[in-house]
Amino acid sequence: LLSRLSAARPKVADYPFTTLSPHLGIVKGNDMSFVMADIPGLIEGAHAGKGLGIQFLRHIERTRVLVFVIDAAAGEPQQTYRVLCHELQAYSPALLTKPRLVALNKIDLLADGPAQGAAFEPGVPVCAISALTGEGLGQLVYLVESLLQAADRARSGGGKGED
Repeated sequence: LLSRLSAARPKVADYPFTTLSPHLGIVKGNDMSFVMADIPGLIEGAHAGKGLGIQFLRHIERTRVLVFVIDAAAGEPQQTYRVLCHELQAYSPALLTKPRLVALNKIDLLADGPAQGAAFEPGVPVCAISALTGEGLGQLVYLVESLLQAADRARSGGGKGED
């Protein structure tokens, strides 16, 4: 995803957890440019130190917006989302106060496309994408920009603070 949205060229392979350390890239959106971090995937038990989870969770603390990139073709994306939220909550409840969205990736592998209106959590936008083909990436960037702008307004006191 990072290599499709920016000039960054992290290692990409066809197996989970290709990313072993965070990579950064500058994404040029419609209204702004922003830094996107590709943070290695979390596994169940990360908050307790399983794998390299604590190192990855520390990087997540520095972000302003969270994008949960979930494999739409892997089975139960809602369950994956719940596990990830549990890991964030167990590590630091403040992480779940950050604006977030779900990017259902690999929709190019689904015969019928992603389930329309797949609900993950009220108020959490869901965007169907294919990092491989580029489908849905414009919508994803738009959503990230919107969340960043809302977070900036709330932080500067220019909004209602409910993002």
